[in-house]
Amino acid sequence: MTSGILRVDHYKSDLSRLTAMIGAALVVFGALLLVIVAYAGWSANGAAVVRERQLVENALDRSVSSVLDQQKAIAWWDDAVAHAQSRPVSTEWLETNVGIYFFETYGHDEIIIVDGQNRPVYANVEGALADPAAAYAAREGVLDQIVAEARGGADGHLRSRDQAFVDSQSNYSALLGASFGKWAGHIMSVDGEPAVVAAISIVPNLDPNLLQGEPHLLLSVVRIDEGFMAQVGSSLLIADLSLSAEPDPSNSVLSEAFVADDGAPVGYLTWTPKQPGQTLLMFVLPMVALGVFGAGLLTWLMIGRLKRASSDLADREVESRHQALHDSLSGLPNRHHFVERLQECLDGLVQSRNNGRVVVAYIDVDRFKDVNDTMGHAAGDALIMAVARRLQTHVTAQDFLSRFGGDEFAVMRTSNSPAAAAELAERLRGAFEESFDVYGQHVRMTASIGLAQAPDHGVSPQELMRHADIALYQGKNNGRDRAMLFSAEMAAEVEQRREIEVDLHTALTAGELNLFYQPVISCARGAVTGLEALLRWKHPTKGDISPAIFVPIAEEAGLMPALGAFVLERAFQEARRWPDLDVAINLSPVQFRHVDLVELLEQLLAKYGIDPSRIILEVTEGVLMESTDRNRQILETVRGLGFKIALDDFGTGYSSLRYLCDFRFDKIKIDRAFVTGIHERKRAMTIIQSVVTLGRGLGMDIVAEGVETEAEASVMRLVGVTELQGFFFSQAVPADRIDALVQQLSQSIASSERPGAVGDLRAQRRT
Repeated sequence: MTSGILRVDHYKSDLSRLTAMIGAALVVFGALLLVIVAYAGWSANGAAVVRERQLVENALDRSVSSVLDQQKAIAWWDDAVAHAQSRPVSTEWLETNVGIYFFETYGHDEIIIVDGQNRPVYANVEGALADPAAAYAAREGVLDQIVAEARGGADGHLRSRDQAFVDSQSNYSALLGASFGKWAGHIMSVDGEPAVVAAISIVPNLDPNLLQGEPHLLLSVVRIDEGFMAQVGSSLLIADLSLSAEPDPSNSVLSEAFVADDGAPVGYLTWTPKQPGQTLLMFVLPMVALGVFGAGLLTWLMIGRLKRASSDLADREVESRHQALHDSLSGLPNRHHFVERLQECLDGLVQSRNNGRVVVAYIDVDRFKDVNDTMGHAAGDALIMAVARRLQTHVTAQDFLSRFGGDEFAVMRTSNSPAAAAELAERLRGAFEESFDVYGQHVRMTASIGLAQAPDHGVSPQELMRHADIALYQGKNNGRDRAMLFSAEMAAEVEQRREIEVDLHTALTAGELNLFYQPVISCARGAVTGLEALLRWKHPTKGDISPAIFVPIAEEAGLMPALGAFVLERAFQEARRWPDLDVAINLSPVQFRHVDLVELLEQLLAKYGIDPSRIILEVTEGVLMESTDRNRQILETVRGLGFKIALDDFGTGYSSLRYLCDFRFDKIKIDRAFVTGIHERKRAMTIIQSVVTLGRGLGMDIVAEGVETEAEASVMRLVGVTELQGFFFSQAVPADRIDALVQQLSQSIASSERPGAVGDLRAQRRT
């Protein structure tokens, strides 16, 4: 009995001790938990304040870089150099293109230009032309520091804020091999108030010979006022960010002393900081306390809830990281992720010092714009996703595939095989062998691929990507649908293209460009009835340069409007010499985009008095595929003026038959690809017969280009072609030789019945 009581007491004692221990543990761990939760809330609030301080500071730094970027758009320009250095200074030009432009477009309060000796030569204050010396003198203490830094570099006494601009220019320089001027940008105290003060040298972007002596400097003063701070706050999602002269006494508002880069106090930055920890302090902490004092179960539930919250937060962080490194449309890694991975592989290649290679391949979908224009942007997006999936199935698990944007993709491969680049190119080309299913339509696409490999073609991401891009460009120039491995010759060709572009500027004004004319023979009349004007360039040192070389360069360089206007005017001028012949002139798609074609044609008609029915304007399908409604209106207006319209290179483009329905043409020119060797190609014969039947049925004349043999000429006449053109009759000749050529051809064609007539034509072609 006694032993039983003792056991019960012992049990009660143990239970009491256990209860006490549990109670004490609950109290201790409950209190500890409360402290931890409270500390987490306060720490979160503190960390948020620190983060927001840094965000505001970074945003102000970006504002300085933004002002420099805005200045760069005008300062690094040949025209700006020419007008700033002119004697006297082109004040009117500077006022329009610099002063008013920066004031109205970007809100620059003061714009000043100083010459190479730091003497002010132009000023615009608050949008109005001002005295340069007075404007500079009013800010002399601040501007002298900025000018000195822009001229000689930072000396460390002003805080650096232009690192983002410096980085962007260094990347741009590495990619393009260009050289840039100098700059300086800071937040300074101007009249006791903060302002972004920036200086950048005015240097040429194309012709370095324009610069005479020390470059001028473009100075800008942008006051940090209420609107400026509102814009900064909006970019940071801080709605009440403001600048005040005194700190805000409210406990809920944070006031940070704002100090200019030279150490001068310029007020206080105030805003209401976010308090992410407030939820913990206001809600979680009472719930934890209730769990500690009310029931252990609730405590465990709260712990589980916190775990779930932590898991959700981690998941969101992982998702955010994934979104930052991946393309939203295709789900592939993006350009930033690709460059990071490429840098890692290149670092490993340098450290390993073995025979490994890193291959970079640029992929550009050929004529992707055609799909967007004809099927819509939604179809274009669907095609991009289909291409991404196809590429994923054709690369290996070790390859790194990414999308750079638009229709560009990139692949990186590390390998010890000398044939790694060729193997990768073959795989990528295989991805485009089958058509793509886009909204139920089977679309056949090709791709141009440029490849470069380390260490042969560079050991930095910038070098490899630039060289792969050059190889891609070469592939597109060679007809697309091919893979090209970078070589030194390609880089030399890029440099040669740049030289041709510069020389072409000079050729337009130096009289190096001329028109040659190739005769067009009427099958019905057996005589020369027209001429096609063809542009020729005889370079003073390089000799004859083919239009196939310089015309694409002109289109890319923005010279095509001027070049097209030159061809039209010269052709109109010389057409007056042959009143009985039609003259055909080729129009570039660029002329439709950048030139008021109708107005130009009206001016030429009035100037030269040409019968417009003698002028045949030849357009390709490239013109018709861009802005169809607008181009249809232009073509109809041109036809209304009396001009004839011909569809050139028929059959080589995209959906040609559709254009015959949508547009009215007077002539169709069958491309030489169908004419060459026609007597040996039955399929081409069938196609031409169909085109002739269709064109003649629509009331159009049919011209066969590229006729080089008697057999081709005979076949073309037999199938019903209206006119013939090609080397069989004559190559293109200068305007001075046209009269003699027409007479000789007429005699040869008229006597074509007699023996030896074919020899006469061949002899004429040779001469």
